[in-house]
Order: sequence, then C-alpha cells, then structure tokens
Amino acid sequence: MKKLLIFSALAGCLCFAESKAQSVNGIRLTELKSPYIEIFESKRYLSKKIHIVLDYGQKIEELRDNHIKDDDGKDLEFNSGLDCVNKLKNYGYELFQVYLKPSDTINSSKYYILKKR
Repeated sequence: MKKLLIFSALAGCLCFAESKAQSVNGIRLTELKSPYIEIFESKRYLSKKIHIVLDYGQKIEELRDNHIKDDDGKDLEFNSGLDCVNKLKNYGYELFQVYLKPSDTINSSKYYILKKR
C-alpha cells in the first residue's frame, strides 16, 4: 500500500510538472533536422539576462522571430551564450566552433556554431 501511494504521488508530480518546449519561428527545437545551427546573444538594454538568436538556415524576416521562445511565445532568457550551448546539448547538439564577428561598436559579437551529434 505504501509503494502504491508513493508511486501515485510521484506520477502526479510528473504529470503536473512544468515542461517547456522551446521553439524558434514556431518550430520546436526537438524537431530541428539541421546538421548545424548558429546562435548568438541578443542583449537587452540595462538587463543582465540575454536572449539567444538561433539560425538553422530559415528565412529571416524579423530578427526577434529567431529568438528561442517558450510555450507561451515569450523570449527565453539565458545567463550567457554558453548557458544556451549547455541547454542545446539536451537537443543533440554539441559545440563545433566559436568566432567573433567585428562590429561598429566597442564589443564584438560572439557566435557559436553547434553540430548535431
């Protein structure tokens, strides 16, 4: 009886656990078939958190559409680009290359290329 009660409680917790399905341009990250993807940081003014722009070869109409979003369509916030790289490992991607893209401002943009395992 005790085992049944514990199992029921555990099953209930799993059913009501909050699971987020990240997506880009309406495509879930679990459904991406691209062998390579590129990500870079998009920082908000006066914010410590960043958003990630993900490019898998899709047509880009508006940069904000390429932000990684949650189920509610809100931009996900990350601590850094590497934080996102670590999370994308769960989707079968591994870090392939990192490069800096010079910009007109003082800071250069860091781009991460990930490869499907």
